Amino acid sequence: MSSRINIARPRDAAAAPAYGTGAGAYNDPYGFQSRPPTYQASTPAPNPDDPLEKIRAYASKVEDMVEIYSQPLKPHLPAIGRFLIVVTFIEDAFRILTQWGDQNWYLQKHRYFPWGISQIFLLLNVLTMLGASGAIITKRYSEIAVGSLLGVIILQGFGYGLIFDINFFLRNLSVVGGLLMVFSDSMVTRRTFFAGLPNLSDNDRKKYFQLTGRVLLIFLFIGVTLQGQWTFARLIFSLVGLTACIMVAVGFKAKWSAAFLVILLSIFNVVVNNWWSVHDKHPQRDFLKYDFFQTLSIVGGLLLLVNMGAGGISVDAKKKF
Repeated sequence: MSSRINIARPRDAAAAPAYGTGAGAYNDPYGFQSRPPTYQASTPAPNPDDPLEKIRAYASKVEDMVEIYSQPLKPHLPAIGRFLIVVTFIEDAFRILTQWGDQNWYLQKHRYFPWGISQIFLLLNVLTMLGASGAIITKRYSEIAVGSLLGVIILQGFGYGLIFDINFFLRNLSVVGGLLMVFSDSMVTRRTFFAGLPNLSDNDRKKYFQLTGRVLLIFLFIGVTLQGQWTFARLIFSLVGLTACIMVAVGFKAKWSAAFLVILLSIFNVVVNNWWSVHDKHPQRDFLKYDFFQTLSIVGGLLLLVNMGAGGISVDAKKKF
């Protein structure tokens, strides 16, 4: 004996009651018309002719292009960034070794270092810079290495009498920003450092170091804009660069603006700090070389920013919620 499930079916269209009159009459077999209407707030469609919408659309396209073309390099960005950040310290160490006599003479005659103290000062700088740079490149003891290189910056500032030089100060603030980016990157797997701050989690500390690092990174560009004679091309270059710097500082489209600054500073570095085109005996060669490798260090910090993002304290982070 078979059993059937009796499924209620709507009456056909001929038997269903008609709603309305005349040619516009229609059937409502399921009783939808008896339900109260539901009102929903409608969001107006964006106006394609609005200048802000055009800017947003263009920025979105550029951001997508950066994301697409950076994919092959993305796995290597942290290693490249860390190397570029410390390349100025490696170059400085080899410069001291190759110019040991000149460096020693300068410290004794102009900075009034006793002979033995000047030798120890130079040797300490060389060993610290090479050892700490190697540790950062190999991602071993990064926190200690960053602290050691920060100490070298302060030591050289006082030792060479450059602590009050505005160009040295601004450039090294940016180098410090790059080192802080290395420090925040190393905090991903760190658990027990800064145990004396129990109220801050690792993520909280990382956010603050990322904020400080990306703000300090832009000081190199500020130093660049304060030097030299003003021309129309330089004015445009400065305005565009400073706009990108502000975006990096506040963390708005941070990856895009950092990638733009990487390109801008790289072009500027090759064109302006072309130390290889200056004669070996020319005194300007060392200054250009110093500026060239310091700019590379800032580029390295910006590459880490492209890889890591702006962090938790940024406009980009707020927009996700």
